Amino acid sequence: MTILDTIIAHKRQEVATRQSLVPVKLLEQSFYMPAQPLSLRRYLLRDDLSGIIAEFKRKSPSKGIINAHAPVERTTLGYMQAGASALSVLTDTEFFGGKNEDLTTARRFNFCPILRKDFVVDEYQIIEAKSLGADAVLLIAAVLSGEEVLRLGRLAKSLGMEVLLEIHNAEELDKTLHPDAVSLVGVNNRNLHDFSVSLDTSGELAQRIPDEYVKVTESGLSTAADIEALRAVGYRGFLMGETFMRHSRPEKACAALVQQLRVTEAVTLL
Repeated sequence: MTILDTIIAHKRQEVATRQSLVPVKLLEQSFYMPAQPLSLRRYLLRDDLSGIIAEFKRKSPSKGIINAHAPVERTTLGYMQAGASALSVLTDTEFFGGKNEDLTTARRFNFCPILRKDFVVDEYQIIEAKSLGADAVLLIAAVLSGEEVLRLGRLAKSLGMEVLLEIHNAEELDKTLHPDAVSLVGVNNRNLHDFSVSLDTSGELAQRIPDEYVKVTESGLSTAADIEALRAVGYRGFLMGETFMRHSRPEKACAALVQQLRVTEAVTLL
């Protein structure tokens, strides 16, 4: 089994347990269920923001512990104040060290869109995401069929949330892209088999993604030059986690990068 297979097998068991402990009827009583989510798509298209989706992530299967001590409230609020367009919050515990409370904490302190980053395999997780205060959910094409993406995406949209479809190659794009279910397409530059990262993946897939979808690039981004290069081929969203989280003050690392972007943009206009 690959690490992805292991994660998904564990996730199915985890979701079954959570559903037995906190049924949908309880989730539907959440304060956030009637609230109108913010549009991740619109925030990424705003010219006054950076396009960065700043991620809160404590660890990963490929890197181990990245930052076990950064506080959710200070980090996520700092991301937003630094000029990030949106937040991504990992809620997987076993493999990424996250928890649902991380997202609800981020929601209390921030007024930008929040993506719930997890491995969605069941409708329950979509409803749960809304109950936590998420504005968007991630659907990973590598672990879902086209029919599953359509079903889960339609449920998310019925709750007012947007869907970021994550792909790794053209085959995944072709089998899972549904206009009724997906608002944004994210290209993950990380190879799921050997964990190698290449920004060329986003470059190669840019023209394959129809223009009606907001294009997001994920993994491996570390500099203003990376963002500018991928923005030039059509990307408007730049999901960055490890680059920030490996610093003792992730929000300051984000602020420094946003400042670099502003300087680069100013020079370009001269």
